[in-house]
Amino acid sequence: MEDRVSVSMSDGVADVRLVRADKMNALDAAMFEALVATSERLSREKGLRAVVLSGEGRAFCAGLDMGRFAAMKEHGGEGLGGGQKRDLAARTHGLANHSQQAVWGFRQLPVPVIAAVHGVALGGGFQLALGADMRFLAPDTRMSIMEIKWGLVPDMAGTPILASLVRDDILRELTYTGRMFSAQEALSYGLATRIVDDPYAAAMEVAREIAGKSPDAIRAAKRMLNNLSVDPGPALLAESVEQAALMGQPNQTEAVRANIEKRAPKFADS
Repeated sequence: MEDRVSVSMSDGVADVRLVRADKMNALDAAMFEALVATSERLSREKGLRAVVLSGEGRAFCAGLDMGRFAAMKEHGGEGLGGGQKRDLAARTHGLANHSQQAVWGFRQLPVPVIAAVHGVALGGGFQLALGADMRFLAPDTRMSIMEIKWGLVPDMAGTPILASLVRDDILRELTYTGRMFSAQEALSYGLATRIVDDPYAAAMEVAREIAGKSPDAIRAAKRMLNNLSVDPGPALLAESVEQAALMGQPNQTEAVRANIEKRAPKFADS
C-alpha cells in the first residue's frame, strides 16, 4: 500500500498522499486497493480529527491508468488481466462496489476531508477529489469528467455527490462533453471551495483549525450534513448498471481505440 498511498498522523490530522508521482498518481489496481484500505484504516483511527488528501508530483490524479485502457483496446471489456470480469452491480462495501469505495470511503469518514488539488484531476481523479468535504485548488488546476472520452460514464461515486454541488445543466454539459475546465470555472460551478497558491498548506491550516474544535460536534456536523445530500443508494447502483452495460460494447471499444490511436472515432448508430 505504501507505494501508492502514504499516511502520516500529527495532532489528529491525517496527511494522506498519493505517491505514484511517476504516473501522475494514476489509478491502477494497486491504487484502488490502497485507497480503499486507507479509508478503512482511517475509519478506525482513534483520535482522528481531520484528513488532508493530496497527490505528490505534477498532479493530484490523472485518472484511470493508461495500462487499463491499452488492455481495453486489445481485448475490450474492462481491461482486467486474464479476461477477468467484475460484477459492478454487486455491493461489496455497503452501498458501494469496490471502485466506488475508493471515493465513497473518504466521503463516509466520520471527520472532515480536505482535498488539496494541483495539476490535473481527471476522470476518476476528479471523482476522488469529490469524495472530500472541501476542495482547495491551485490556480492552474485543470479538471474533467473525462469518462465520455473512453465511451464510459462516471462510476466511482461521483454522481450522487455532483448532484448536490452543481446545477443540473452544467453537470450534464460537463458529463456529455468531457471538456477540460479551469480552477476558476470549478469555483463558479461549485466544485472548488477555494483557489489558493498552495492548496496543501491551506488545507493543512484548515484541518488543524478543525482539529482544535470539539470532536464530538465535528463528527455530529458531518453526519448531519451528509444526510442533506440526495439518497446515494439508487445513484451509486445506477452508475454501476450503466457502466456495466457499456463495457466491451463496440462503440465503447472504438472510443478507447480511437483515443489511443489519436484518430477520430467511427461510432455505429445505436
